[in-house]
Amino acid sequence: MENKLEVSTLILRVILGITFFVHGYVKFAGGIENTVAWFSSIGLPGPLAYVVAIIELVGGFALIIGLGSKIVSALLGIIMIGATLTAKLSGGFLGNGAGAGWELDLALLAMAVVIVINGSKLLSVDSLFSKNQDTVSENI
Repeated sequence: MENKLEVSTLILRVILGITFFVHGYVKFAGGIENTVAWFSSIGLPGPLAYVVAIIELVGGFALIIGLGSKIVSALLGIIMIGATLTAKLSGGFLGNGAGAGWELDLALLAMAVVIVINGSKLLSVDSLFSKNQDTVSENI
């Protein structure tokens, strides 16, 4: 059986990927203009909504297939820190009845940090590239 750490990080990587892919998809499917307007309403540059939505959508898919997991997880972690500080912190940990709290953001941030620290090679596209590079290195 595979190493328990690899199995654990695979689970985190896929769940984190699905979560962010869906969040990014919903931003576009629901009309990205709504997200742009909301960003502007909380004092963020509206076009930043496109950057966030693309990172969530493309990054989520990349995590699911295991492509650039450490880099993507770092970007998603930055998004979670930004979301917490700009939109969620004032609502408290569990929310204030008017909006969600930052407990989910914290959990997603923790998942992303675990992947940044440990990587996730099991069933990943990245492992295909690293195996090819190892083989090339051995032949030189």
